[in-house]
Amino acid sequence: MMTEAESAQSADPGLRKPEAADSRRSAKETLRRCIVSGERHPPAELLRFVVGPDGTLVPDLACKLPGRGLWLSPRRDMIDKARTRNLFARAAKSAVHVPEDLGVLVERLLGVRCLELISLAKRAGQLVAGHDKVKSWLAAGKAGLLIQAADAAEDGRGKLRALGRAVTPGLPVLELFDAEQLGRTLGRPASVHIAVAPGGFADRIAAEAAKLAGVRHGELEAPGGTVPNGRRPGK
Repeated sequence: MMTEAESAQSADPGLRKPEAADSRRSAKETLRRCIVSGERHPPAELLRFVVGPDGTLVPDLACKLPGRGLWLSPRRDMIDKARTRNLFARAAKSAVHVPEDLGVLVERLLGVRCLELISLAKRAGQLVAGHDKVKSWLAAGKAGLLIQAADAAEDGRGKLRALGRAVTPGLPVLELFDAEQLGRTLGRPASVHIAVAPGGFADRIAAEAAKLAGVRHGELEAPGGTVPNGRRPGK
């Protein structure tokens, strides 16, 4: 026998699945609009900026600073257009001082953010480094992200990349940092090959790397299955 609440839901289709409606409404409400393109995306796919107390534009890559967020697609041309066309001030409805080197600043901060996440993954025991250890993880399908030094020999990188994608099709491969940068992040002189376990760290590093690639190379690469430096699966 149906309860009174169940009878009401049966009579009114709009009451049948309030959870689903709330979920759809919540997802729609969390989208943010790029102030240049006008396109709406989830906050995690955009760059956030805020205007500081002194009127200076501040990148808020962690999305934690107080104030109204100004959202931008993570591409160098979008940053340049927003700066030269005075779109930050228009969106903020107030005078805004935008640094001339905003694109360079954002690129540097994104690079630092990616390397910090790699360091955190190491401390959490979620990655291995070194050719043999990485090869073992790739062969066993234990890698959710492959990171390789951009200045390393293509032959060595290509073999591990092919192995990883043979076992895990669409495995993201990050090649945005040199061996010294990766080594310094892991507390060693240099590092060429790094594998990150599937899960939160791999996903976050890949997402931030996609933004970095968009700002550095001018084209945003999706983190899933494509390589932030423009190398696509199978190549």
